[in-house]
Amino acid sequence: MGNEQGVAMISRRKALRSGVGLAALATVGAPSILHAQTKTLKITTWGGKWGEVMKATVLPAFEKEFKCTVSADQAFPFLPKLQVSPKNDPIYDVLHTNSNEQWNAVVEGLVMNKITAKEVPNIADVYPYAVSEKIVGVTIFTSAIGLGYRTDKGLAKPTSWKDLADPKLAGARGGYLIPVNSLGQAHLMMLGKVYGKGLTDLDAAYKALEALKPIKLVDFTGQMEKMLLSAEVSMGVIHDSGVYRYEGANMQPVDFASPSEGVLALEQVLNVTPGSKVKELAFAYIDYMLRPDVQKLLAEAVWYSPANRKVKLDAKYDAKLLTTPEKVATLIQPDWKWYNARREDIDARVTKILKG
Repeated sequence: MGNEQGVAMISRRKALRSGVGLAALATVGAPSILHAQTKTLKITTWGGKWGEVMKATVLPAFEKEFKCTVSADQAFPFLPKLQVSPKNDPIYDVLHTNSNEQWNAVVEGLVMNKITAKEVPNIADVYPYAVSEKIVGVTIFTSAIGLGYRTDKGLAKPTSWKDLADPKLAGARGGYLIPVNSLGQAHLMMLGKVYGKGLTDLDAAYKALEALKPIKLVDFTGQMEKMLLSAEVSMGVIHDSGVYRYEGANMQPVDFASPSEGVLALEQVLNVTPGSKVKELAFAYIDYMLRPDVQKLLAEAVWYSPANRKVKLDAKYDAKLLTTPEKVATLIQPDWKWYNARREDIDARVTKILKG
């Protein structure tokens, strides 16, 4: 008998004589048992209807399947919090935000540049735009930025981005404070394409922006929705889901138009932080969000177009969302890396134009 075994037997006898319970005996002289610690995945996610569905259904199901806990931050903006957290112990494992901020984050080394089907198998089934050269990370949903308009104001359905400049809409058209809203920034680039040589033709864009005055400006798309619903504006720049979500029981006299020059992509992008301690779980979460059943649930809840080509939406959603290669081909993805590099100068110029 080895010395360790003898010590164990003596320990057991002493325990029995002293009346130690069985639970204690289970640990005396036995190998220590290491209990696996439940992993926590730290993510960002939107509020509103999206957040409700995520917290009620999507996240609990993920936690159950992967035996983990998800800590979800809904307090936008997220990027400043990631910027001040340590790179080797970031505040988030998965950053969910729009493309413009993902490009800022990757330039600063805060997120990965590319994620492939090796890490996230469902990437093999996404539309090309979801992993194009204009994307860092992976797009899980997109919306079309076009024109929302009132159907009770005698307006013809807009067919061009130029329709927003109709003199009849003076004071009744809506846009965004470009320094703070990516839809406003995307619209500015589209003005360069429609009135000039392309998305990077800033001189043409500035001139076209000047011609849109007077225009009512808001910070966020939620405010644009309210202005359209209250008829404070008759036409405004907005993403399709911001109009379609009011259909059915909430029917309002508003509709969405996709201009003939194309619609701008408002992408919901997920990315992983290089310093994450749970990278495998982070990749699993992105793969989970690209599953057809999860995509269908969220797409129909908030009218977002799913990135996975295999998703089959119910007829009323399929009719309006970007669910075919032909519809997807109308999407225009701005070069956010180009824009972000010039943002300070652009902000100064557009602020001067719109205040003048």
